[in-house]
Amino acid sequence: MRANTWAGRNKVEVRDVPDPKILNSRDAIVRITSTAICGSDLHLVDGYVPTMQDGDVLGHEFMGEVIEVGSGVPGDRLRVGDRVVVPFPISCGACAACAAELYSCCENTNPNAGIAEKMFGHPVAGIFGYSHLTGGFAGGQAQYARVPFADVGPLKIEADLTDEQVLFLSDILPTGYMGAEMCDIQPSDVVAVWGAGPVGQFAMDSARVLGAAKVIAIDKEPYRLRMAEQAGHVPVNFDEVDVRSRLLELTGGRGPDKCIDAVGLEATHGSAHIGAYDRIKQAVRSETERPHALRQAIMSCRSGGVVSVIGVYGGFLDKFPAGAWMNRSLTLRTGQCHVQRYMKPLLGRIERGELDPTRIITHTLPLDEAARGFDIFKNKQDDCEKIVLKP
Repeated sequence: MRANTWAGRNKVEVRDVPDPKILNSRDAIVRITSTAICGSDLHLVDGYVPTMQDGDVLGHEFMGEVIEVGSGVPGDRLRVGDRVVVPFPISCGACAACAAELYSCCENTNPNAGIAEKMFGHPVAGIFGYSHLTGGFAGGQAQYARVPFADVGPLKIEADLTDEQVLFLSDILPTGYMGAEMCDIQPSDVVAVWGAGPVGQFAMDSARVLGAAKVIAIDKEPYRLRMAEQAGHVPVNFDEVDVRSRLLELTGGRGPDKCIDAVGLEATHGSAHIGAYDRIKQAVRSETERPHALRQAIMSCRSGGVVSVIGVYGGFLDKFPAGAWMNRSLTLRTGQCHVQRYMKPLLGRIERGELDPTRIITHTLPLDEAARGFDIFKNKQDDCEKIVLKP
């Protein structure tokens, strides 16, 4: 089959690779009809996530048709011919974390748990196409994928909805929604979202759906800010204004009630010298993150507010404002998304027209053009917000 693979830092390559096979009785094989390039894939390509190997199949946002199921998958759960969306965390459904619906913290699905434990203190779930730190599972930017624990993960799509309407249930829509949900949004709340990429856009939409009085979008790309403004959110360009000062103006001097970091470890900063400081430290590996968005969210949030972190972080950062966090009674909430918890409720919101995931799609390319897609996406060419790949 054809698959998009990691070929070294700053390089991906579509290659012929072996077709996946059933390895465990709870596996399924899915013929992929749609997949996508995610912002967190760029962390792998840019070399900031360790344990990638040449030939690793990328991609953790995918859906398709079940063409084979293992003997341990109940027929009432999944059958050949079912149309499914596959969540990016691989979860067993039986451990203490899964019982608590903390699916991305599953204790049983990462065969390289020892590596993750050294990095994070405790193991994390296996993830499709996201380094050997999270299990080394082949990803979904391919024609076919093996789905472990298929009786737990995939969501059957029985409604008459297009792939584009439901594909992002695999990751970015639940991630954005969880970011807003962790804020405990009240009707009077002003919510500020750092990052107007796909996850940030969905965090904004979710904050609105959950009842926020005002949602503020913070980014520097005019096309992203236009997209947010067209969806009813207030744009703030950090290249043009001081973000904290502008947020104080928009909130009567108090700061946003709730702040969401949808950027993560490769943030940029409106001030050249501050941006250069963290970029140099990251380049020489004296820190792994550029945490501008997180620092700014903590410093900008009103006292007693909530900072929700859904941007990906993988290691260690410098100059974390612990004093502001502690002394101003801020609540910090975070986590890789527990996608399985949100898939069905969000499918219902899509069916009712409360959320429109298709609004962020700007490009659709064949799988064989994945390398060009990564280049367009990474360099924000052609006003690129989100790319869907068709195998």
